[in-house]
Amino acid sequence: MSLDIVIIGSGMGGASVAAGLAPTGARITILERGHQIPDTAPARDPWRIYTNSAFRSKETWLDETGRSFEPGNYYNVGGNTKLYGAVLIRYRQEDFGVLEHFDGISPAWPIAYEELAPWYERAEQLFQVRGDHTTDKTEPPHDGSYPFQPVPDEPAIADVRARLKKAGVSPFTLPLGVDIDTWLKAGKTGWDGYPDLRCGKMDAETCALKEALNHDNVSLVTGAHVQHLSADPETQGISEVTFEKDGEAHTLKAGTFILCAGAVQSAALLLKSGLANSSDYVGRCFMNHNATAVIGIDPRFQNNAVYQKTFGLNDWYLDDGETGKPLGNVQLLGRVTPDILKIQVPSLPMLAARWISDHAIDMYLISEDLPDPESRVALKGDQIQLIWRRSNMTAHHKLLAKTKATLKAAGFPLVLSRLFDGRVPSHQCGTVRMGLDPKTSVLDPNCRSWDHPNLYVTDAGALPTSAAVNPSLTVAALALRTASTIQKELGA
Repeated sequence: MSLDIVIIGSGMGGASVAAGLAPTGARITILERGHQIPDTAPARDPWRIYTNSAFRSKETWLDETGRSFEPGNYYNVGGNTKLYGAVLIRYRQEDFGVLEHFDGISPAWPIAYEELAPWYERAEQLFQVRGDHTTDKTEPPHDGSYPFQPVPDEPAIADVRARLKKAGVSPFTLPLGVDIDTWLKAGKTGWDGYPDLRCGKMDAETCALKEALNHDNVSLVTGAHVQHLSADPETQGISEVTFEKDGEAHTLKAGTFILCAGAVQSAALLLKSGLANSSDYVGRCFMNHNATAVIGIDPRFQNNAVYQKTFGLNDWYLDDGETGKPLGNVQLLGRVTPDILKIQVPSLPMLAARWISDHAIDMYLISEDLPDPESRVALKGDQIQLIWRRSNMTAHHKLLAKTKATLKAAGFPLVLSRLFDGRVPSHQCGTVRMGLDPKTSVLDPNCRSWDHPNLYVTDAGALPTSAAVNPSLTVAALALRTASTIQKELGA
């Protein structure tokens, strides 16, 4: 079967590029490895999600030493966004230029913020973002407001925001893709990592994919595990994709191929297919935010909030206040209930977990992971090997110290923390990076392969830097921008 466009993956990049291309009338097929999460799934049961792996695949990867582990990645219609925290925040304007960190340099993007700004706005409309951009002093220029008013602080969270202001920092309102009334109507639960059953979270399935599939020229094939891409030896254009479905092999031919399987899987597929790698940069520069969970405890504080993830701190995002070097972002975590706490710390008695949850505020700290060609996705036989080399930990340690000191100044005398390890997909990106030089990048500034004129990548693998904020909105904006480029080539 011959099509105009094949899109591999229905996560943030795949669904967004599909939404951008759907109005062209081009014949588009989206291949998704997973299936739609059913309405009967245990979507608000943390024990089924995080201990019995109700949603995680049986797939294993290898770490740098060759040991097997289960990655925290998911394969569903909508990709990892089905379990994301729905923070839809722009990279800062400065993130697109060179930034000097304590432990290295974050290089400039091949495009400026101003070039992506209109697509950020389009993405915010598509994902129905709730927020107030005037509350963040690091916020880049906006042409207008967010489409919807922000998710309000519940009283306990408003109290914490006031305490932090008194301690000398400036909490800002997080831009969120959550219809809070619809979300809470489906269950009074506020953990931000619960999978969405189409009941209030603005993810790749409920927004972008829904928009794309409203067009008769767009189709979705689920359970389609892509195995190989083939290139025409004369034109170097991608000629067909091979995938397995229900135990049988299938091929599709198309004029344009868009790869959006996720930063790790897209790189692995290109390596397996022997494509797009004249630079030897496929799989290299893997980045995964340095992330730490922090719990501030005050016996006098009663946290009776349900959905607490409504504000963040960017006071030290661009400047630590001492050396002028950036540290990163702080934001509230979803509500760490006693069950969530017990799952994370099995030895903790449930009585203690309940007490901590009742008297704690939960935060999530993010620092930029710098691109390193030796931090990479590789293949060992048919298995993915993830060789992640952490970077920029000086900044992360400083961010943690400042956050702890600020929480204590705000009246939380006991502050606990835990660094996330490499098994948690803390915003994986960078493995199929875009750039200006075909010798040190895989994609040109339009997310097109330097080696294959009809191959594009629009997932987080295309990001040249990780910045220190959630990447979902940036992936969506890049995908919509790429859709515009392809649209022009289609002559639509």
